[in-house]
Amino acid sequence: MFRKSWGGYLMAVLGNALVTAALKLFGDHINSTTVALALLLVVLFVATGWGSRPAVAASLLGVLCFNFFYLPPVGRLTIDDPDNWIAFVAFLVTAVTVGQLSARAKRRAVEAEVGRREIERLYRELQEAFEQASQAKALKQSERLKAALLDAVTHDLRTPLTSIKASVTTLLDELRSGSGNEEPFTLDAEGRQEMLEVIDEEADRLNRFIESMVELARIEAGELRLRRRWGSIEEIVAAALERAAPLTRGHRVETFVEGGLPAVRVDARAVAEVVYALVDNAAKYSAPGKRILVSAEHDGAESIRLTVEDEGPGVPAHLRARVFDKFFRAMRDGDSGKHQPPGTGMGLSIAQGIVEAHGGRIWIEGGDGGRGSRVVVVLPIGDEEEPSARRPDEAEAVQRRDEAEAVSARGNGHAAPPQHSAEYE
Repeated sequence: MFRKSWGGYLMAVLGNALVTAALKLFGDHINSTTVALALLLVVLFVATGWGSRPAVAASLLGVLCFNFFYLPPVGRLTIDDPDNWIAFVAFLVTAVTVGQLSARAKRRAVEAEVGRREIERLYRELQEAFEQASQAKALKQSERLKAALLDAVTHDLRTPLTSIKASVTTLLDELRSGSGNEEPFTLDAEGRQEMLEVIDEEADRLNRFIESMVELARIEAGELRLRRRWGSIEEIVAAALERAAPLTRGHRVETFVEGGLPAVRVDARAVAEVVYALVDNAAKYSAPGKRILVSAEHDGAESIRLTVEDEGPGVPAHLRARVFDKFFRAMRDGDSGKHQPPGTGMGLSIAQGIVEAHGGRIWIEGGDGGRGSRVVVVLPIGDEEEPSARRPDEAEAVQRRDEAEAVSARGNGHAAPPQHSAEYE
């Protein structure tokens, strides 16, 4: 700071000396107004670069040069003509004022720059604080999601495993009874069949759960591949309801399919999976004896509308967009301690992925009369498949697989219903 001030004083001296010497080269023909303006430029330059005090020094030196070299009598620090006194005083006041104003403007500019930097610093600190808060919130949400996922997975794995373990243990105990000191007991044919049916059903339940996890991962990775064929919506709905029959035994299931619906080019197994998931969800949240309505109708000239409506408690409007989030059932705010229907909350998320892969839309709204909820699915009817859309070898492989599935179904003695599949191709 000290060196900077002395540099300003030095510049005041050199500036006035150089300007005075340069003006002297013009001789006596130059007028006092030009001299005054030139010396004011020196004051302005010093004030801008070094501040007010060197500017005052430059003003005083300019006054001395102006008086000594240009106001009569030249070469003396006296003034004879009263008019020259006016010019002298005017120059002195102007020089000091210009110096002060220029120095003040520079000071304000410096202060503004400091303020700007301070604001930028505070903004960065605030942004970092927000980022840290967001990261903390995201971490907290991630921990809650992990806990909810662990709870859901543990429940959905433990429940069928417990049933399978109990049934197998009962069957083994029967085989071991009578040996050693154990009291013999026997199961009749009906009891053995019941145990085996429990094992079979719970194994299927485990398989569906694992496939749901795999399918959801494929959807999120964008690897869901559809096998589109022309088919009937009525047949797709019927197949889904047949599969869901064990879930809806205690409910009144009604269907309405509008007459004259066109065929749709969709993956029938995937769309049946969507209908099954929606009916399953309606059955979980509806009391026994309540109605579940499944309907299909036109939605304009190029799309079909599927709806599944129940008479359960419904979904609040502010949560309807979140019901399609994975594990939402387990993550619902404020009700983690309340009784909840079984499941991991993956069904609607999978349904949304399948519908959107078809180019459709899915949403949830309130039921008629303010009761229950209605899930709406809009699917495009579809266009004719391009001849080049499937390679000949790929088409032949798909046909062979379809034939193999049909033969397998006939060998088992029943029609092959749509199964929960992790990949639709």
